[in-house]
Amino acid sequence: MAYDDGNQALARPAVLTGARERNRVLRNTYWLLALSLVPTVIGATVGVRIGFNFLGANPFIGLIAFLAIAFGFFFAIERFKNSGIGVALLLGFTFFMGLMLSRLVGVVLGMANGGALIMTAFGGTAVIFAVMASVATASRRDFSGLGNWLFAGVVLLIIAAALNIWLQMPALMLTVSVLAIAIFSAYLLYDVQRIVNGGETNYITATLALYLDVYNIFANLLMLLGIFGGDND
Repeated sequence: MAYDDGNQALARPAVLTGARERNRVLRNTYWLLALSLVPTVIGATVGVRIGFNFLGANPFIGLIAFLAIAFGFFFAIERFKNSGIGVALLLGFTFFMGLMLSRLVGVVLGMANGGALIMTAFGGTAVIFAVMASVATASRRDFSGLGNWLFAGVVLLIIAAALNIWLQMPALMLTVSVLAIAIFSAYLLYDVQRIVNGGETNYITATLALYLDVYNIFANLLMLLGIFGGDND
């Protein structure tokens, strides 16, 4: 019995150290996530002012170019995730994503209640983030099994969005937006719990994952609000 007690006493500092490390990663991730929103806002503002339209001339080629640039950033961020260069690359990526968001933001701002719609989308995204992060942190349920299903869902979303470039079906666009909100909300559960459980120990990689979740929820929520709640008078 004394031997067991000794093992428990030796294990206790390791458990505490592991918990402190996970809390540090989660705290740094949240701080960097908040910081990453600044370049996004700047990018969106610049894009609206200059009329940035990456997909305008040829939407399909634009989509391929966007994916190439995005995955290039992903590779570079992962390559330098243990240095300050990784942080700089992440912030550069979020500026680029702000540019990509600018066309949607510009359309919504052209509506009479555009500012209110943007704030509503921001508030809705914040609520979804708070709820999902709280559930992921407090729940004893293991959400790791969602990973493969969610990845498959994202692939299907990309394929459907690419097809709709030619099909131009409003119903398909709405379906994609609704599913995107559901899928990336579930991804928040998965990604936050990975950090909490120690499955992700690098805060730059963790921030990138959470940023993509939040960005996609906001963009698709804003699109739906613009369609159903926009006032063009």
